[in-house]
Amino acid sequence: MDDVQIKVENLNFYYGKFQCLKNINMTIYKNRVTAIIGPSGCGKSTFIRLFNRMNDLIPGARAEGAIYLDEENILSSTTDVVELRRKVGMVFQKPNPFPKSIFRNISYGLEIHNIKDKKHIENKVVSSLKSAALWEEVKDRLSDNALTLSGGQQQRLCIARCLAVEPEVILFDEPCASLDPISTNKIEELITELKKNYTIIIVTHNMQQAARVSDYTAFLYLGELVEYETTEKIFTVPSNPKTEEYLSGKFG
Repeated sequence: MDDVQIKVENLNFYYGKFQCLKNINMTIYKNRVTAIIGPSGCGKSTFIRLFNRMNDLIPGARAEGAIYLDEENILSSTTDVVELRRKVGMVFQKPNPFPKSIFRNISYGLEIHNIKDKKHIENKVVSSLKSAALWEEVKDRLSDNALTLSGGQQQRLCIARCLAVEPEVILFDEPCASLDPISTNKIEELITELKKNYTIIIVTHNMQQAARVSDYTAFLYLGELVEYETTEKIFTVPSNPKTEEYLSGKFG
């Protein structure tokens, strides 16, 4: 049986009076890729942004219930949110490198976490770029502005930036939505490689992508968790007729 990394219990989430997520319970397993699928507006991005408290930045947003990471409820008011965001990294839909050098994009996050040892920072930059399958492409241009990289390279740089601070969990919110098929393939291969060392949660509107990269799949619809199973089961013998209708393209 896979080891548990995160437990979501009786989770409800509101934007003001509007209830966006309704009584979600699920378990996320260590060193596995969990895909969150469902039609636009069903609450996928809102859901994964709860794992690193990104929704805290939205006025009137409020969560009820619990999310346990390493047996601590990260929704608690006593949670150190800065430390949580180190543990739970995030890669967004659009690559968002800083307008700084490739090197500084990665070293900056380490400096924020009070790491001052220059040799350690240099080693971390190199190892992070290697882990993100980018080192060979950028090793001779570390002082170039990150914005000179292609879209796919920028996205891998954002992954490297995330890896540098040694997270336990990485959230991917539609990471290939703005990328071409070749870059998408590289990111998918990278995700498969990264799960050896990290727990990964990916929101994707691309069902083929979910089938290719994930071990578990959760189907969200209108803020409710309709079905959560191994990816193989969801895509071959879903239990809920609604899941089957979505996967066969009857709505979405």
